[in-house]
Amino acid sequence: MSNSDPKSSLKPDTKLAHLGREPRSFHGFVNPPVVHASTVLYPDVESMRPGGQKYSYARRGNPTTDSLEEALCELEGAAGVKLTNSGLNAVALAVLSCVKSGDHILITDTAYHPTRHFADTVLPKFGVSVDYYDPLMGVGIKSLFRPNTTAVFTEAPGSLTFEMQDIPAIAEAAHDIGATVLMDNTWATPLFCQPISLGVDLAIQAGTKYIVGHSDAMLGTVAASERAWEALDEYYGAIGGHVAPDDVFLGLRGLRTMSVRLERHQRNTHAVLNWLKDQPAVANISYPALPSDPGYEIWKRDFSGSTGLCAFDFADGTTNEQSNAFLNALNLFGLGYSWGGFESLAIPVKLKGSRSATQFDEKRRSVRLHIGLEDPEDLITDIGQALNKAFD
Repeated sequence: MSNSDPKSSLKPDTKLAHLGREPRSFHGFVNPPVVHASTVLYPDVESMRPGGQKYSYARRGNPTTDSLEEALCELEGAAGVKLTNSGLNAVALAVLSCVKSGDHILITDTAYHPTRHFADTVLPKFGVSVDYYDPLMGVGIKSLFRPNTTAVFTEAPGSLTFEMQDIPAIAEAAHDIGATVLMDNTWATPLFCQPISLGVDLAIQAGTKYIVGHSDAMLGTVAASERAWEALDEYYGAIGGHVAPDDVFLGLRGLRTMSVRLERHQRNTHAVLNWLKDQPAVANISYPALPSDPGYEIWKRDFSGSTGLCAFDFADGTTNEQSNAFLNALNLFGLGYSWGGFESLAIPVKLKGSRSATQFDEKRRSVRLHIGLEDPEDLITDIGQALNKAFD
């Protein structure tokens, strides 16, 4: 979207309500239509030539996918955006668009576990070597660069353990050797962090989470800087990337209310954690928006808000049976691996086998929570009764 577009100067909340839709183009209807299509017809042979008309084949885009891509492009401050059918697919697309056989990629040790599985099982088959690094290295990551290092994958905060990374320092170091910088920004969304403004080349989201927001569709997004856009666009077309229009529509629907929902997620999470930190059974809370968190200063510098995903450690001596008893006693928190929807969720944190460059206490018992849109007093009551059942 051109900077001359009057919508480019609007505040984020207003952008969410107006970007990616042009009612006058669709007979005045507020929402873009859901276009189900494959074949596109041409009026004449001349228009069949490249660039002869806007749409050539549905895999290359249609009015539904364009609407969401254009809205996200503006929110991300990107040169272009591509949609994928899941967050993991977005990770794979972004990585494969910037590496080739013989290359070396550095990946944060705290990356989302499926990202790690992809890196360990798929990339070696393409001749790409992988090393994991301590997310707290910052500019020290230079010591891990090789002559063939072409990409650095970041995620902030880190999956399950919520470490914050100094993204601008890492990006500057990576760009000095011509490497592409990627960031999984699912936790913050572009409302609370704009990775491209921090020096990131490919900003990734599992749109399944906060963009969709209702736990009823799978979606991924990759936003590219000018530096990375051409390669991403070319690779996406070459592999036949496409997302079903019904899922794109659900992403568009969720986008309209994302700011309102995130405000509530943020408020509820602070309320729950401010209560939880004083509970005898709880030793530590991981949430970078808390002043007590080690990553708070970086979060405060680079982020403008926080969302509903957090974790806490039980006190020393807590057994696996007590941790499981707590989880099983929850009534309002579902036990499920996703997050970002309207509902609260909980899972046990399992780090064994998912870290190689950082140390962690294998005896530690931790729980990841997603604080949903319920009344926080009800959530606190539910956690309280579950703690009582597990530790009485």
